[in-house]
Formats: sequence, C-alpha cells, structure tokens
Amino acid sequence: MPKKRKSGGRSGGKRGRASMKTCHSCGALIATDKAKKFTVYSSAVDYRLAKELKDEGAYIPRQQKIAYYCISCSIHRGRTNIRAKKERRS
Repeated sequence: MPKKRKSGGRSGGKRGRASMKTCHSCGALIATDKAKKFTVYSSAVDYRLAKELKDEGAYIPRQQKIAYYCISCSIHRGRTNIRAKKERRS
C-alpha cells in the first residue's frame, strides 16, 4: 500500500507514543498529536452588556475551554477542510 502522508497524519515527529485524549464529540480515544485542538472562550456576562462594559474600560474575565476532536468529527463539524493533494504537499 502506498503511504498517503509522510507524517502518517500526526504532528509529533519522532517523539514516540503520544498521550491519549477523548474526542469532544464522539468520545473516541485519539492520540494528542493526531487530534485537532480547538479553544473556545466563554463569558458569564451577556455579550451586549460585556460590550458596554468594555467600552467603559472594565475587565471582563472569560473562561477558556479546550476541545479535542478526532479527524472525522472535526471534518463533520466544519472545523477542518479537506484539501487537495497539491495543497497538502505545499
């Protein structure tokens, strides 16, 4: 079988075995160097009120939530695009 990608679909390099994470969508176990990582920020304050407070110069704390997706879920949710072979090479 020919190999589709030189990296094997991973971003780890020659590190060895990577730790595992669960997919945020389907719950599958994926290696961290293969998973797609997305950071989502959420605030306890309503966005309309937050805009007014920011204009006045107030600091509004926000919570950072990191979500890991497997490749199939990230494509399904539109987080990752399928690229042509020429685009993948460059």
